[in-house]
Amino acid sequence: MTKLDYILQQIVNAVSLGSLYALVAVGLSIVFGVLKLTNFAHGDVMMVGAFGVALLVGIGVPFPVAVICGIAAAAIAGFLIERIAYRPIRDAPDVARLLTSLAVTYIIENVGILVFTSSPRNFPLPDILNTSWEVSNGAITFTSINLLTIALTFVSLLLLGWFITRTTTGLGMRAAAEDMSAAHLVGLNVNRLIIVAFIVASAYAGLAGILWAAQAGVVQPQMGFTPLLKAFVAAIIGGFGSIAGALVGGYILGALEIFIVAFLPSSVSSYRDAIVFAVLIAFLLVRPGGLLQPNREIKL
Repeated sequence: MTKLDYILQQIVNAVSLGSLYALVAVGLSIVFGVLKLTNFAHGDVMMVGAFGVALLVGIGVPFPVAVICGIAAAAIAGFLIERIAYRPIRDAPDVARLLTSLAVTYIIENVGILVFTSSPRNFPLPDILNTSWEVSNGAITFTSINLLTIALTFVSLLLLGWFITRTTTGLGMRAAAEDMSAAHLVGLNVNRLIIVAFIVASAYAGLAGILWAAQAGVVQPQMGFTPLLKAFVAAIIGGFGSIAGALVGGYILGALEIFIVAFLPSSVSSYRDAIVFAVLIAFLLVRPGGLLQPNREIKL
């Protein structure tokens, strides 16, 4: 393997991982942008989507249909979370909303453990998505699920861009994100906009959960914790509440993690997560608004 092949291999890995982080971070940013709420349950919604696919495929539903149903299940979960848990405390102090978000996380996770147990389960994947591809005489390898992750992220983010810039509901969400009170005064149905934000964000979480489980090969109730933490880092790097910032932050974080492992000595790369969170602290100290947002205080 030449040095160029090695670098290209790491770029492929970084884009694939960054796509997953971007999907999760975009969902977080949609909710935070509209409601100024840190939705810790976002990672558990990923689990809902992944388990939905695993269960449906297990009873014989075709994989593509199961994926659509899994994303729909995640969107419904987001709708229920907003209506049952978050709407009643919408005007409560920030600390109450934060604690509620944490409580929802633990409730969903423990229900998942109660129903499915905490043991990992194999995630069923069609053989075609397990196919490996080789380039440059096998120096660069990737799987079909890597390609699918990148392609679905690209398409879904294009659709999101169209939705928030070309539809009345999307423009209303942007207005609510700028000033919720003003949006209400001009006659926008704020409750409807918030519900749509949760549904869209949760659908993205569902898609991310399915892709995450497909790459890991397993699904379990606690699977959303690590990607949620990484998505926070990505969102803060790009600018919390900014969809474009979440996208940029996701790919930067994916590249950072892959390059730390690929190019630094093993004695250093084993501290990959510590380095990533050190970068997070640096951003919070030096540029709390992130790369694409003006510097401002962030209340999580």
